[in-house]
Amino acid sequence: MPGALKEVRNRIKSVQSTQQITKAMKMVSAAKLRRAQEAIIQMRPYAQKLQEMLSSIVSNSDGDTGGKLAIERTPEKVLFIVIASDRGLCGAYNANITKLARSIAEEKYARQLSKGNVIVWPIGKKAYDYFQRVKMNSNAAFKDIFLNLNFESVQQVATAAVDAFTKKEFDVVELVYSEFKNAATQRFVAERFLPIPKVENKSGKSTKADFIFEPEKEALVAELMPKILNTQLYKAVLDANASEHGARMTAMDKASENANELLKELRISYNRARQAAITTELTEIVSGAAALQG
Repeated sequence: MPGALKEVRNRIKSVQSTQQITKAMKMVSAAKLRRAQEAIIQMRPYAQKLQEMLSSIVSNSDGDTGGKLAIERTPEKVLFIVIASDRGLCGAYNANITKLARSIAEEKYARQLSKGNVIVWPIGKKAYDYFQRVKMNSNAAFKDIFLNLNFESVQQVATAAVDAFTKKEFDVVELVYSEFKNAATQRFVAERFLPIPKVENKSGKSTKADFIFEPEKEALVAELMPKILNTQLYKAVLDANASEHGARMTAMDKASENANELLKELRISYNRARQAAITTELTEIVSGAAALQG
């Protein structure tokens, strides 16, 4: 019985120590989330308006006026840019992103995947580790962006993707990431990065907007397209960054609640075991006293 009491006491101490860690991690993630949330909230309206403008220009363009980045080609070689995180302990956040990317590759690009023509550029160590584990072609060049997250580092990824698409190294570039809604909700999305998609109305036809271009349309489009794509990718990375901290904060909050429930059960078990030990000792004392009297 003393051994059982000691074992329960050790378990209680272990759970309490774990709970202290989960509470501390929740507080850290909450602080990081506030900064990440402010960044994406400020960035999102600007990025969305730029994307609408870019898609409208492409939809309104004839021939090569839309630029090389809007040309539709038969997808023989496909690039996935998958944005996850560097660290775990954030629930199913990383697993949901990587599984979404893999399912799209297997369903939408099964033929290209079987030929080895699907390449992944993971952003975040967890994404890189996953695609290495499942033996999908992946490039480690951009996996450490979250170590120093800024516009310049993300721009390198966008520029490399644009250059590869222009040189026809890839025919389609898909972007997979988590869109931040709130601390408890993330929406896992896959959207086409290149070629630049056209805006379609409810009837499924491309919409046209009457823009006045200054300077000439071709020069302006060629200058704007790469810059807007840089902004779009940066917005996606900021979305993923905020989503990661939100997911981790929620996961650590749930872990702390579970620790509380486990502590309640362990304390009940400890009290029962202690009461049983006391009862046994009293019984032995009474029996001993009765034997001496007899």
